[in-house]
Amino acid sequence: MLAADPAAVEARLRTACLAFPETAEKISHGIPAFAVAGKMFAYYRHNHHGDGLTVVCVKTTGRDEQDFLLEADPDTYSRPAYLYPSGWIAVDLADPDWDLVESRLATSWRLAAPRRLLTE
Repeated sequence: MLAADPAAVEARLRTACLAFPETAEKISHGIPAFAVAGKMFAYYRHNHHGDGLTVVCVKTTGRDEQDFLLEADPDTYSRPAYLYPSGWIAVDLADPDWDLVESRLATSWRLAAPRRLLTE
């Protein structure tokens, strides 16, 4: 479902993503993307190819985690087009639980971050 105010959701997501060390934003395939030390850890999608969803795509540890999340909470998680086969999951932002979103962002950031940042 589309977020009530996608600009406000995008702004809050941006603030959360850029709070992590060595994080930068760029436009990738026409959408905001966030990287740590050059490796992507989050993508913001609003009505991507007319899918009617507002989501943030984040990294997971792989298929087992993806399957677990999809089964445990199908209203929150979905399979992001193009990214799902590479271990990503979409988190719904229509009515976000920001604690959950920020937790998923932190996990995704850790999965993408270089080891030297994880020991600081």
